[in-house]
Amino acid sequence: MSASVVTRRLALQRVDPMDSAPSTASNSMAASPNDTPRQSPSSTSLSSLDSTDAIDLQKVNGKMLDTYGNEFKLPDYTIKDIRDAIPAHCFERSAARGLGYVARDIASLATVFYLSHTFVTPENIPSTPTRGALWALYTVVQGFFATGLWVLAHECGHQSFSPSKTLNDTVGWLCHSALLVPYFSWKISHGKHHKATGHLERDMVFVPKTREQYASKVGRYVHELSELAEETPIVTAGTLIGQQLGGWLYYLTCNITGHNKHERQPEGRGKGKQNGPFGGVNHFNPSSPLYEAKDEKLIWLSDVGLAITLSVLVTIGAKYGWANLTVWYILPYLWVNHWLVAITFLQHTDPSLPHYEPEAWTYTRGAAATIDREFGFIGRQLLHGIVETHVLHHYVSTIPFYHADEASEAIKKVMGVHYRSDVEGGSIGFLRSIWKSARWCQWVEPSEGSVGEAKSVLFYRNRNGHGVPPQKVEALAAQS
Repeated sequence: MSASVVTRRLALQRVDPMDSAPSTASNSMAASPNDTPRQSPSSTSLSSLDSTDAIDLQKVNGKMLDTYGNEFKLPDYTIKDIRDAIPAHCFERSAARGLGYVARDIASLATVFYLSHTFVTPENIPSTPTRGALWALYTVVQGFFATGLWVLAHECGHQSFSPSKTLNDTVGWLCHSALLVPYFSWKISHGKHHKATGHLERDMVFVPKTREQYASKVGRYVHELSELAEETPIVTAGTLIGQQLGGWLYYLTCNITGHNKHERQPEGRGKGKQNGPFGGVNHFNPSSPLYEAKDEKLIWLSDVGLAITLSVLVTIGAKYGWANLTVWYILPYLWVNHWLVAITFLQHTDPSLPHYEPEAWTYTRGAAATIDREFGFIGRQLLHGIVETHVLHHYVSTIPFYHADEASEAIKKVMGVHYRSDVEGGSIGFLRSIWKSARWCQWVEPSEGSVGEAKSVLFYRNRNGHGVPPQKVEALAAQS
């Protein structure tokens, strides 16, 4: 099969993101040794491909190629190099500053509610369509402010909010509970995500399907993927709509997009359990294989927070009407879920990113398998930079968001071409990337002709004619 891939340079910049690390050294950096292996420098660049142009794959066999067709080489620096490059004051956390941002977000939520409830009424605005449009706008704006509050609770979970673990967990539990997030349950599983980013058997979010898994999903043999017709855009759109509407709840209740190797749980909790409905893997049950026995009280405390919030919501619905509750809380809540899924999906899904099998994974390599994007004023001001500084966040999660830009600039020289960001198009480009990633990133497989360790470094491929085509696999070998 003649492949077709010619690169054209995107207007992409490399900015350093901040990785969220758990609260203690033993809880966060234990899986991130400072002396990770040094490899040859990477020449990976971010560029897009026009699938109508041709490239001779025989010239690149044996090389690791990302989906764009750029040669990839493994990172050659250590965690110590990263930390040493960051100015000392970037590690300083301020409780007063953190609480100030929480107060700002809560005040914003309260103000928007007061103004809407007071002035968007039949007496002031007789036109029903106009009132409907303004209340729809209300749900969008509240969704942004509530997502910002979610991000601050996320800071608490990584202990970057303040020097006090007690304050961090108290604020995090209150804010996340109000947003129907099981704070400690999420904190524990999210910490595991940070310890195993890019690891195909241990990562906790948006673990891509392998070629074999994707073939099984679509009911085909592995060797047939290189010959499959393009997935129709309506199928892609349907998948994205389901992901954005229900992805967060599905993740909490069924661990969808997380790893499914629960039989390895050290206490035996994963035996017979798997992701999916009624599979026994969720964020609410202390016996879930996501947790250990020592976590039981924290899981219950998370559930108590949810129960309190649900009780308040039921009371409000019964007193003021369920239609009002839907507009006031439920629709903004769904917007929050949408933004959480979109942000996380785009942080870890991009044609330039590698994923690693256990033999090739290290903490340093995995933390670099993320990408920063740009969401303009919304991302930097309302969402506290979570979109723009994610790479750094995966290296040093205890740096507060208000120092993340400076720290990101500092590690840029260390990471060099290994740092990835896609800022083309700003906020509109961020939204477009959701569609692009869904079309370009369908499964991962090794590069054609890769040997040795390179066989354990996998890159996105697709059946839609974008970028480097899938490998051609012999039928007998594929079925054996």
